[in-house]
Amino acid sequence: MKLVPYWLDTAEPSGDYRRTPVPENVDVAIIGAGFTGLSAALEFAKQGATVAVFERHTVGWGASGRNGGMATTGLAIGFSTAVKRYGAPRAVEMFREYNDAIETIEKLVHDNGIDCDFKRFGKLSLAFHKSHYDGFLKSQELLANLVDHQVKVIPKSEIHSEIGTDFYQGAMMDPLGAGLHVGKFVHGLAKVAADNGAAICENASVTELNKVSGTVHDVHTTRGITRAKQVLVATSGYTGNVTPWLQRRVIPVGSFIICTEPLSEEVVNRILPNRRQASDSKMLTYYFRITPDNRLLFGGRARFALSSPDSDVKSAEILHKAMTELFPYLSNVKVDYIWGGLVDLSMDQMVHAGQHDGLFYSLCYSGHGVQMAAHMGKRMAHYMAGDKQANVWEDLKNPPVPGHFGPPWFLPFIGGAAKIIDRIK
Repeated sequence: MKLVPYWLDTAEPSGDYRRTPVPENVDVAIIGAGFTGLSAALEFAKQGATVAVFERHTVGWGASGRNGGMATTGLAIGFSTAVKRYGAPRAVEMFREYNDAIETIEKLVHDNGIDCDFKRFGKLSLAFHKSHYDGFLKSQELLANLVDHQVKVIPKSEIHSEIGTDFYQGAMMDPLGAGLHVGKFVHGLAKVAADNGAAICENASVTELNKVSGTVHDVHTTRGITRAKQVLVATSGYTGNVTPWLQRRVIPVGSFIICTEPLSEEVVNRILPNRRQASDSKMLTYYFRITPDNRLLFGGRARFALSSPDSDVKSAEILHKAMTELFPYLSNVKVDYIWGGLVDLSMDQMVHAGQHDGLFYSLCYSGHGVQMAAHMGKRMAHYMAGDKQANVWEDLKNPPVPGHFGPPWFLPFIGGAAKIIDRIK
């Protein structure tokens, strides 16, 4: 059993960027070599800008290599909640941005020849309570009437057409959801960005940002100093004290995953016969899918704790118990990989992107970062070049988390509340 992400272990690195020279001057410096940072770097390079990407570890080390590999439609808060909170026109705009985000990935893959097993299998949302199934019916009606977006709601009596368990009260299927091998995708992005002139600097942790004037900063790294005309912070759940204003607005929550040994075609067809990307409606969400080589990847917020080797192992035990509760016929299946990573939540569970005190940022994907991070990297390149229409999230209020100035001491309380909500809703 390996304590490393399956995606990174089964992807060929695009290069060794640990010795890439740190440039003295660039038009744009990007902090974080994940989907946001690399997508932005590629777009800036295509615009003719000089760009450097600084990564504390290696390409894709953070959330971009530790997720479930799902690019799915819809907001983290759900479309119905978005309509209530923001009104129908704004909710529709936001919903469509997620559809556009999946298309951004598809276009990046197609245009740049990135071999990463991108396929639109569809997204399966699973109702944990009967009330959640009723919510699916309301969402189906709203999406059809307001967005002209068609989803299929599946009653419990027909659920075996989609999944081999009786655990859920029904489901909603969106055919536009996609899956991909995110390790191959992130390394594909890095290669294309580097081929277009972006300097990717691994093992180059940013230790200090000194504002010179306006958006110009001296970016201090462990491998040198760069003066950048603009800086984009793309650190997701790993946002730290180098950017304290942003750190106070990002809630880093551990999300944990186990991945089985390769399964027979017969077993895979029983679990998810249509190979959907699946997640359930609990606060402590389970999400799962079949990998390109027929493993079951099973993840979730097993514990409201940060990721560490010890935490990952404890969470893996919880996830294995949950997996076999859903699929008892997998009780003797071997688990080959366990790992964890950080999801970046915000107070309102919305994307937050824009500029503060001369620093640009795009963060808080709230568990929907595969598609939105890659999409927002491209969007931010246009936004930072002066196209204010490129960032649909700019006007959202971005309040700090009360009492949050460093490590998230409040996570156990959030986890306890989530467990209670899952029991009673």
